[in-house]
Amino acid sequence: MIGVIGGSGIYNLDNFNITSTQEVSTPFGAPSDKVMLGELNGAEIAFIPRHGSGHRLLPHEVPYQANVFALKKLGARALISVSAVGSMRQEIHPGDILIPDQFIDRTMGRASTFFGDGLVGHVSVSDPVSPELAQHFTQMIEEENIKCHKSGTYVCIQGPAFSTRGESELYRTWNVDVIGMTACPEFKLAREAQLHYMTLALVTDYDCWHSEEEDVSAESVIQTLNKNSANVKRILSKSLPALSQRLTPLNALEHALMSDPALLSKEQQDLLDILKQ
Repeated sequence: MIGVIGGSGIYNLDNFNITSTQEVSTPFGAPSDKVMLGELNGAEIAFIPRHGSGHRLLPHEVPYQANVFALKKLGARALISVSAVGSMRQEIHPGDILIPDQFIDRTMGRASTFFGDGLVGHVSVSDPVSPELAQHFTQMIEEENIKCHKSGTYVCIQGPAFSTRGESELYRTWNVDVIGMTACPEFKLAREAQLHYMTLALVTDYDCWHSEEEDVSAESVIQTLNKNSANVKRILSKSLPALSQRLTPLNALEHALMSDPALLSKEQQDLLDILKQ
C-alpha cells in the first residue's frame, strides 16, 4: 500500500476507485479526515487530505502524528506528500515541481515524534527523502514534459501568515530553494514509521522577495494550484502503480531505540509493533 497526503488543492485523486473510507484510531488522536482506501490503476492507495475536507485545518493544526501513524497502521510502505510552496530562486518558476532532498524546520511547538513518556528513540534524518521515490517520480514528471527540479532545500515555516520581506530575504541567504508550511514534521514522523518518504512540492509563487512579481497571497496560490492540480493528479495516477516494485524495506529503528524493552508498557510495545511492521 502507498500512502498519499494531499495538500492545498489536492483533496482527491483521478482514477481513484475508493472502496471504503475509514475512521482510524491512533494513540495520537484522529487524522485530518477519514482515510480513503482504494485502487488507482492497480495500486493499493490510502489517501488523506492534509487539511481535511473543505480545507478546515491551518498548517499548525494538522494532526501530523495521527496522519502518518494511521497510514502506517493500515499497512502503507511509502508516503507521498503533496505540498504547495513558494519559490526562493529566480530559476524555479510558478508551475514547476520540485522534489526536495533536504528540509530546514522553522516550525514551533509541533509534535515531531512518536516517542516520549519513557520510550526513547533517535532516528537519523540526515538524508530524509527516499532516493527510490525521488528517482521514480522525477522520471515520470519529465515524461509528462513538466519542469521538474530534482533536488533542493525546503524551509518550513510555522504560518499561517506568509513571510515578511525581511524573513524571505534571510531565508534566501541560507540557499534554500522553496518555502512552505507543512513538510515538517511529516518527514521526521515518516522516518520513525519506517516509511519511504517524498514531497512533491508544487511551486505557486515567488514568496515576497521578487521585486518584479506580485507578493504571495492566498488568491495567487489558489489560482496556480487550480491550473496545476490536473498535472499533479495525472503524475500520481501514472507513477503510483509501478512504485511498490521499487521499494526496499527500511530499518530506521534498528539501532535507534534506546529504552530497555523490559520497562515498556503494553501500549508502548503495541506502538512499536506497528512502527516496526
